[in-house]
Amino acid sequence: MRSLLELNKELKERTLTCTALVEDVFKRIQATDAKVKAYVSLMESQALEQAHKLDVRFDKGDALGPLAGIPLAVKDNICIKQTRTTCSSKMLEKYISPFTATSVQNCLDAGMIPIGKTNLDEFAMGSSTENSAFFTTRNPWHTDHAPGGSSGGSAATVAAAQVPVSLGSDTGGSIRQPASFCGVVGVKPTYGRVSRYGLVAFASSLDQIGTFSRSVEDAAAFLNVICGHDRHDATSLLAPVPDFTAALQGDVNGLRIAVPNYLLGDMIDDAVKERVIAALDRFKRMGATWDSVEMDSFKAAIATYYILAPAEASSNLARFDGVRYTYRAEGAQSLKEMFAKTRGEGFGPEVKRRIILGTYVLSSGYYDAFYLKAQKARTLIKEEFDRVFQDYDLVLNPTTATTAFKLGEKSGDPLQMYLSDIATIPANMAGLPAMSLPCGLSDGLPVGFQLTAKALDEETLLKAGYLYQKETAYHQALPEGIHGF
Repeated sequence: MRSLLELNKELKERTLTCTALVEDVFKRIQATDAKVKAYVSLMESQALEQAHKLDVRFDKGDALGPLAGIPLAVKDNICIKQTRTTCSSKMLEKYISPFTATSVQNCLDAGMIPIGKTNLDEFAMGSSTENSAFFTTRNPWHTDHAPGGSSGGSAATVAAAQVPVSLGSDTGGSIRQPASFCGVVGVKPTYGRVSRYGLVAFASSLDQIGTFSRSVEDAAAFLNVICGHDRHDATSLLAPVPDFTAALQGDVNGLRIAVPNYLLGDMIDDAVKERVIAALDRFKRMGATWDSVEMDSFKAAIATYYILAPAEASSNLARFDGVRYTYRAEGAQSLKEMFAKTRGEGFGPEVKRRIILGTYVLSSGYYDAFYLKAQKARTLIKEEFDRVFQDYDLVLNPTTATTAFKLGEKSGDPLQMYLSDIATIPANMAGLPAMSLPCGLSDGLPVGFQLTAKALDEETLLKAGYLYQKETAYHQALPEGIHGF
């Protein structure tokens, strides 16, 4: 699979047709997805119909969107009209969305072609995609390893070269952690940069739609399409959106990088630490400087997140009760029994765990002891990032403590699974833009590092990542030939 920009050039020059590209995409999916299992549903007839219409318009010389004909995959908690949006849950298994998410509509307006909905941890709650009610997605590099989560399907489909780009959502690392595990670029923009309208809510103050791609250059072009204010989303920012591709030039001379010393300690796998330090050395040779800094945010993040996120989830998921558009259990003798049976049968174990935890911390007598303190801790996390960014342009750290773990390795220990997001959660707490980039392999599995920037400073983030990729070849690596590919 060529890059988004390469395909875009070929389509515009008419050395490639939209129909031929979409047909190639579905051939690739047919050849590989039995092993990867990235997709909950495919939209082949709709995609081919859209491709044919675009070809006709191309041939007529009509003015088309900037990414006309480019295929993309969409995480299955982001709505597309008249298609299933299941959130990989039995609760929404048969739900057909009556509207399209703004992020997807922006892609359609740009001429992009959705080809399917990708698998995820149920209601985006998990770090391995093992919590899907339907099946487990596998890491294309080693299919007995996890692709990460919750956006595991969206990461895996790009890593397996099935599509050039995909949409995911990120509440505590659900784009960046699977991007690291699958060796692709994952971007979580500033909170409010991309409309959340049409994203099924997990934790509304933390959720953000973002992108997967093979390169930073592709990510910048994709972000140009999906970012922008939306009147349907009260949290959507009014700030102007720059041309992110225009930022991909110059150099990093004088760039100041902060490295949290907590995330280069004993908790990080030695091989991961070695690759991340090599990335730091690369930046230094390119003209940047870096310092080790103390940041308590990364120590407090897990405890804070697993109070606030479940609290919001317990409220957001109350709407799934069997009364209106969701699964309804049979045999209930009363309304109360129908609620209990429906939610008991419709939700999986991890979703139930977080609802119960969230309800507990919001309950009388515990609100001040847990939820209020967590909100205060969140403010301190944001203030700490503000102080660091007075002296530094970026924060750099390992995206994950290890490479992709084996499927089943952590599924029986929720606390160990939660620790997978220790490096990614603070950016969500502070609403900051962050990106995971591949920086090498360890025992045949990708290693990633994370860059975090000031709010609304995606340009610095993308520029640094792009120039790093120009200096390395990690973004060119594909899991071709691995486990049957």
